[in-house]
Amino acid sequence: MSTPASLTPPPMPAASFARPANLSIQTINEAVRETSGWVQPLRTEMGRFVVGQHGLVDRLMIGLLANGHVLLEGVPGLAKTLALKTLATAIELDFRRIQFTPDMLPADIVGTEIYNQREASFIVKHGPIFANFVLADEINRAPAKVQSALLEAMQEKQVTIGDKTFLLPNPFLVMATQNPIEQEGTYPLPEAQVDRFMLKVVIHHPSREEERVILDLMGSTESRPEVQPVMTAAQVLQSRQVVNSIYMDDKVKEYICDLVYATRDPKRYGLDLQAYILNGASPRATISLTLASRAHAFLEGRGYVTPQDVKSLAMDVLRHRVSVTYEAEAEGLKNENIVQTILDTIPVP
Repeated sequence: MSTPASLTPPPMPAASFARPANLSIQTINEAVRETSGWVQPLRTEMGRFVVGQHGLVDRLMIGLLANGHVLLEGVPGLAKTLALKTLATAIELDFRRIQFTPDMLPADIVGTEIYNQREASFIVKHGPIFANFVLADEINRAPAKVQSALLEAMQEKQVTIGDKTFLLPNPFLVMATQNPIEQEGTYPLPEAQVDRFMLKVVIHHPSREEERVILDLMGSTESRPEVQPVMTAAQVLQSRQVVNSIYMDDKVKEYICDLVYATRDPKRYGLDLQAYILNGASPRATISLTLASRAHAFLEGRGYVTPQDVKSLAMDVLRHRVSVTYEAEAEGLKNENIVQTILDTIPVP
């Protein structure tokens, strides 16, 4: 694919990936080609077990590359658990599943101190959060105190047990799920918790053709084939360095800022949405959209970000960060409607 002239920076001498501004597009493209060889094999391997959910698979890969977390919303039985477990096995990393319930305690997640009578001292027992991939299943079934136990882990990549702080494994990704149908016995996620998720992905039932493939693949009690490792954690960390070096033109940066700021001050962009927006997206949305767009460009084999990278991810980055008023709810408007109106209105550079 040829590089658009408007996205080509002036030629500069090559340097280390720690200073992406000093790299030429050609250098970054070459680095992407050299380090992204695992992308297609990983998609293929996951496709053997997760049928049809291509958007979910790519969003998990983006979260992994951009060092972010993913919130999934969908009815049961859509391969949410299978997708993350398959991804973990394909990279040979640890996977833990936490089933959230109303009677959970924070110690059930992060761990606790246990008194050792023989040595007359306390020892630390790590909780299930100490894994590379953590599935927080039905996160909205746990009370706020338990949900808040994830905040430090998700943001700081560490947890505190007693008076000691422990670093979590690297890479570290939390995928939380919530059921949009059953609301009885659930607790709304606090805004501070929701904002920690880089992406909120809404998944739907497979098509009829995909359903037929699932029948052939899963319609047997015989043991299924095992997931084959196709990459390593070292490749993930190396790819992250390249993702950080991917070039983003100033016009694309301005586009990102316009999309996020329009959720706070829609009138500035000629949008009559003030009465419908209770809270707009935080600056964390700007950071998340930037990182996710770079990761998306990497998956597409490019060393530069296009406006389409941004637009294709804006809904997943913004939908859970925009809250609507009672007036919007009375008129049947959801946060997705607000975000879509902004995407349709803000001019693409």
